[in-house]
Parts: sequence; C-alpha cells; structure tokens
Amino acid sequence: MRVQRTGVSLAAPHTSTKPDWLDTIIKGDCVAALEKLPANSVDLVFADPPYNLQLGGDLHRPDQSKVDACDDHWDQFASFQAYDAFTRAWLMAVKRVLKPNGSLWVIGSYHNIFRVGAILQDLGYWINNDVVWLKTNPMPNFRGKRFTNAHETLIWATPSQDAKPTFNYDAMKTFNDDVQMRSDWVLPLCTGHERLKDENGDKVHPTQKPESLLYRVLLSTSNQGDVILDPFFGTGTTGAVAKKLGRHFVGVEREDAYIKAASERIDRVTPANDDFLQMTKGKRAQPRVPFGNLLEAGLLKPGTELQDARGRYKATVRADGSLICGEHSGSIHKVGALVQGQQACNGWTFWHIKRGKSLEPVDALRDIVRSNMPR
Repeated sequence: MRVQRTGVSLAAPHTSTKPDWLDTIIKGDCVAALEKLPANSVDLVFADPPYNLQLGGDLHRPDQSKVDACDDHWDQFASFQAYDAFTRAWLMAVKRVLKPNGSLWVIGSYHNIFRVGAILQDLGYWINNDVVWLKTNPMPNFRGKRFTNAHETLIWATPSQDAKPTFNYDAMKTFNDDVQMRSDWVLPLCTGHERLKDENGDKVHPTQKPESLLYRVLLSTSNQGDVILDPFFGTGTTGAVAKKLGRHFVGVEREDAYIKAASERIDRVTPANDDFLQMTKGKRAQPRVPFGNLLEAGLLKPGTELQDARGRYKATVRADGSLICGEHSGSIHKVGALVQGQQACNGWTFWHIKRGKSLEPVDALRDIVRSNMPR
C-alpha cells in the first residue's frame, strides 16, 4: 500500500498510464475532496450518505442486550434544514465530476430518501428508477410500535433528462434466468464472513452494505474500465466490487479506521480475468446493418425471392432494397406488416431465404455482414 498526498493508493485492475487519483481513497470531506477531481471524469457514482436516523435513546432486545445501532457522529445533524444543505452540497459536487451520460445511485431509508429525491430533481437530475432492496434478514422492530423496516430504497438518476446512461439490459436479463430484472431486489444484509470486524469482534462500520447489492448496481449500469466514485466510502464495498468486476474506483472517506479497513480489504481482492468480464449484448447493441447492405455485399441479388417461414407470402427483392409482393411494395418491415394486416413487423425475422434445402431468416445474412465489419 502506497500513501499519497491525496489518499491511499491501491492495486487496481487494468493498470496503464492513469491519473494519480484513480484507484485511491481520498481522505477528507466529500465536497472538498471532489474538487480534486476533474470535471466529467466519473462514469458512475454510488452514494450511501448519512441517513440522519434521528434515533431517540438506546435500543434493547427482549433479553435486554443493547442493539448496536447507527449512532455515530457522522450521522447526526442539527435539523432537517442542515441535512438538506449538506445533501445539496454533495449532490452539486457530484454533478460536476459525473460525465453527461453517467449514472448516480443513492441509497437511503424513509428517514432521508424522500428529501434526497426532491433535492435531486431540484438540481436538474433525472430519475430513471427507484429500486427497493428487500432484506431477507431485517433487524426486528424491538419496541413493537411500528412495522419492521425490511427495505431500503435506491434511486438511479442521470445528470439530465437527455442523458443516455449505460444500461446492460441483456446482461441483467441473462443474470436473472432470461427474465427481465425487476426493481425489487431480494438480498440479505451484510453478515457472516463478509462483515468486517475489529480486534474486539465488533463491527467496523454500522451500516456496511452487502457486496451483492453493489454487484447488481455496477453490473447493470457500468462497463469494464469505467470509473466508479463513492463519496461516502466507508469500508470500501464499492471499491472491492469495482475491482472484482474490472472497474476503476475512487473513494472519499473522513474516518481513518474506515480507510484502513477498506484499504486492506481491497488489497485482498483479485480481479476477474478480462476474458470473463464480457457482457451479454442484445441485437440493439450491435452495429446497424441496413437491408441494402445485403445487396452491396452480394448476399442478395435483385429478383431474389423471399418468403415467410410457412410459405404463405412471397416477395421479390428490388435493386434499391425494397420488396414487392402483389400490390404491396416498400421496406422489408413495411411489406411484412402489410401482407399480414398488421401495424408493424420485424422484417429481419419474418422474411426467409432458401439456402440449400432449408429456409433461413434474412437476419442470418445480416450477421454475415457484421462478422466482416472492422472491430
């Protein structure tokens, strides 16, 4: 581990010539520390800010043992107004360093997430989703005066409504057994061997997040080699998962004990091999190939006959890439829709061509064109 003026430098994946703040923990207040980063330098931010829990007195279990609740000084604010001012300041600092198409994730509870969401919108951020983390093992409500708090809320936002953030839709669908990933994530709290303990066996941090939660955030909305910022770094869950997944990170943290624990934790992480970090990509992520390219490549000729999979309709290819089928003419999509009496049609999968004794969708020819494109 190498100590720099800006913080603690850590071994990182995919090393090359890079700025000295990359893959480091910067010690200090998050607003002041972020001034050290260039504008538009970060691809994704995961923020786990103080929740301002407003706890009133000690909490005990039925056996009278004291609950180790989050009552640290960094989670205490004099008023809602003070918390709002703090929130506005760090969100403005984050917006400066976030790339125009970057993503911001903020996690919170009912104590703070609604205030954070309103300030996000006031500052011009655009909210894409709220995600509910349903805890499989929540702490019981020992006083029996309210429902057990069994979830936390994450807000996924972008710097503006016009932003085009990374969203690895196909990868997350594959991750979820080929079913669309929903916005309710059922995951356990951080427990067992994952929970960092000090020499006395006490928790290093009261609100350490599980790596499974950060795994979904980074897998869904970032890419290999991206820069991930966590302005409330704590024990370094964001950095550990970023390193595992081949992302770079930068963390900001004030407490020496947390910096030490995070540094040692991340040093122990071995990144996955580059070959296994490739993401599943759907058709929408592939290069666009117009139908006319098939004629240019000689894969089709004017006069070639196409038909649907069941042989009900036949159409002829013309030199400009249009089809003619009886009284209908136009693109592969338009003619496919017209012959079926439908509003729309995916002509690439509807129209087929005879190749030997079999029928293949013309989409197979598009794949041939793509395979010859420069990478």
